[in-house]
Amino acid sequence: MGYRYATYWERRGVPYVKTRLPLGITWTVFLRRATFHDHCEFIYNYDPDVRYIGLLDFGTPAVLIRDPELIKEVAIKSFGHFPDHRSFVTEDMDPIFGRNVFSLRGDQWREMRNTLSPSFTANKMKFLFDLVAECSHDFVGYLHANPGLCSMIELKDTFTRYTNDVIATSAFGISVNSMKDPKNEFYERGIDVSRFSGTLRLMKFMLLRACPRLMRMAGFTFLSPASSKFFSKVISETVQAREEQGIVRPDMIHLLLQARDTREPGAQMAIDDIVAQAFIFFLAGFDTVSTLMCYVVYELALHQDVQQRLREEVDCYLAERNGKISYESLSKMEYMEMVVSEVLRLHPPSLITDRLCLEKFNLPPAGPGYKGVTVNPNDGLLFPIYSLHRDPKYFPDPEKFDPERFNEENKAKVNPYVYIPFGVGPRKCIGNRFALMETKILMVHLLHKFLIKPNKRTSIPPVYKKGTFTLVPEDGLWITLEKRED
Repeated sequence: MGYRYATYWERRGVPYVKTRLPLGITWTVFLRRATFHDHCEFIYNYDPDVRYIGLLDFGTPAVLIRDPELIKEVAIKSFGHFPDHRSFVTEDMDPIFGRNVFSLRGDQWREMRNTLSPSFTANKMKFLFDLVAECSHDFVGYLHANPGLCSMIELKDTFTRYTNDVIATSAFGISVNSMKDPKNEFYERGIDVSRFSGTLRLMKFMLLRACPRLMRMAGFTFLSPASSKFFSKVISETVQAREEQGIVRPDMIHLLLQARDTREPGAQMAIDDIVAQAFIFFLAGFDTVSTLMCYVVYELALHQDVQQRLREEVDCYLAERNGKISYESLSKMEYMEMVVSEVLRLHPPSLITDRLCLEKFNLPPAGPGYKGVTVNPNDGLLFPIYSLHRDPKYFPDPEKFDPERFNEENKAKVNPYVYIPFGVGPRKCIGNRFALMETKILMVHLLHKFLIKPNKRTSIPPVYKKGTFTLVPEDGLWITLEKRED
């Protein structure tokens, strides 16, 4: 690599982050000298007067786009030039991870996205609603019946158990209770596949990003063999049983089988494709959705006025249906939508998203005194979700938790290309409706049964762990749940 790569953007007349390290400044995260969100903020604010800035990301030339109009151009108008993510795990390296809709590229991605999209419409979310609502009711009911657990709760551990149960039943058709059975294999495998911290895991991740060919030749896979075998076996056996016995159950496996059968003869999804899509649904639901729930509850604990107003809205809609929640009622909760939207702004599940250049594309000058530059195939483009969400130019007093930013009047003023918690354009997260539904249902049941309060272990503000790529608190997120007396 050496000097030629280190001066890649300098030689092309582009503003860039100066470094002589072989993987760029990414090493600061790897060596735990900085959190990933600090790393993102450093790049974003390196030259605040330019529309984009060049850098080396895992040794690969990349451009971080700061300008929302340029994000719109790249992600929407010129999507054909940037249709893919920079997947670092190929199908031959890891069939489960390499064949999911996030990792696929080109025509394979387009075909899979078109196949899956009908499974994530509002109507299909209504199809899954009862399964999720039942899980949420049982989960909160267990907490209510075991007050000893509620005096000091670590949110991430608790909510990953809830999301594990939701995904197990709504995606795989398998009933588990991770509060009663904390060591169930579904939960243990979920922890394994979602753990990106730890020196060995982090090194493996970075080497897969930086040297994918070498890692493939060495026989490394992204998932552990035991986890790959587990998910393949569970999903394959479920599909086989349903086909042989004519079982119909309102869950994601059923929707995937329906989607498979809509394809042209000879172009149907293979069982490996179904395994891959069900797996990515599990991974996203297990980790990122539980993170969203953690920060919703955390912010409600710190802002009792917001919590009380949201509880009043919940109680109002529950009263209309004798204590039950419906999909239609959930969809009408305006303040719930405001609260969750503001949490997604402050604590986005993904801090950055990317695109891979497929065809040459001419970027305009980054600013006065710079010339335009041609982005070449295999160059990466980065959209800084976390930093855009915290830029005072777009969100005044950005560190303040303020759901009113998303009230009926104000949300119309929010630029859709600076608020992108689930990504942007055709490659936006396909499961965002499910994530929001699952989170809101849980909040309804929690607020109906409990008061959420901070305690002596509640970190204000949270201190984030180094060596991870999401907003993981160093010492967890701790709160207290107190039973309502009314």
